[in-house]
Amino acid sequence: MATDSSFDDVPRERLDLLDVALFVRAAALANVSSAGREFGLSAAAASARLAHLERMLGARLLHRTTRRVSVTQEGEVFAEHARALLDAADAARASVGRALAEPYGRLRVTMPSSLGRQHVSPLIPAFLRQYPGVSVDLRLTDQVVDLVDEGIDLAIRIGALKDSTLVARKLATNRRVLCASPAYLEAHGTPRHPADLVHHECVILSDQRDWGFVTPTGVINVRVSGRLASDNGEVIRDALAAGFGIGLKSTWSVAPLLSAGELVTLLDDYPLSETVAIWAVYPSRAFVPPKTLAFIDFLIARFGEPPYWDVEPSQVMR
Repeated sequence: MATDSSFDDVPRERLDLLDVALFVRAAALANVSSAGREFGLSAAAASARLAHLERMLGARLLHRTTRRVSVTQEGEVFAEHARALLDAADAARASVGRALAEPYGRLRVTMPSSLGRQHVSPLIPAFLRQYPGVSVDLRLTDQVVDLVDEGIDLAIRIGALKDSTLVARKLATNRRVLCASPAYLEAHGTPRHPADLVHHECVILSDQRDWGFVTPTGVINVRVSGRLASDNGEVIRDALAAGFGIGLKSTWSVAPLLSAGELVTLLDDYPLSETVAIWAVYPSRAFVPPKTLAFIDFLIARFGEPPYWDVEPSQVMR
């Protein structure tokens, strides 16, 4: 019987880490085409590589139909070992290769508009001077972008992360404060307890109307109301500075106004119940380009911990 000569030596083949990483992503995303796009492969090429991997292993790893992809029992067992293999490969590369890999290519980054304008875009020229082989495509939007579909290398996001298929690294803490202008407080009084907020005009980010606080008797959630809501943090900041209402703001947004006394913090004895952070997120742990890692490390170093906007000017190293 004739045999396919291209696979005569299959028992002696070594695992291709690209095929292994492609399988792990396809299993996580339940989509071969989306996993292929992360690796710059067409849907047909990705399917062919996975089929080759299955033939090499002598086992079906994925059930494929026109509507969905699911992992077989053999695939689940292999996936556990595959992830360990990829982590070991990453550690091996990091031990000797990362310092030798010069970042290059176009880096596509997306992030919230206000954070990008205030704290990232001013740093871009220094990053490009440090890495002359890299170019940056910076996209400022308050919408959550699908990284795979849009071909984005890296996203900066604030708050709790909902997409478990993404890899995340913390860039900085995101301290939030309740604040208002002295003019507003003079006209409407100062809340002394979180429950007092129901009697105040509150400026709301998107639909986040439930504000949680830690009190001596436990966490309480206050349903606030107000006539102004926006998905843009600068709109809220400007309204607060103009004396209209009370708002929850990240200190990276309002630190200059707090320092100048244009805004003051409120209810400092009642910490917010939810702590959030600023994150760098990217699609896959496998084969992360040096340009992506370089940008993440650059921002972590420039932001600092605590981040520079939470440090008194007299304490900042010059």
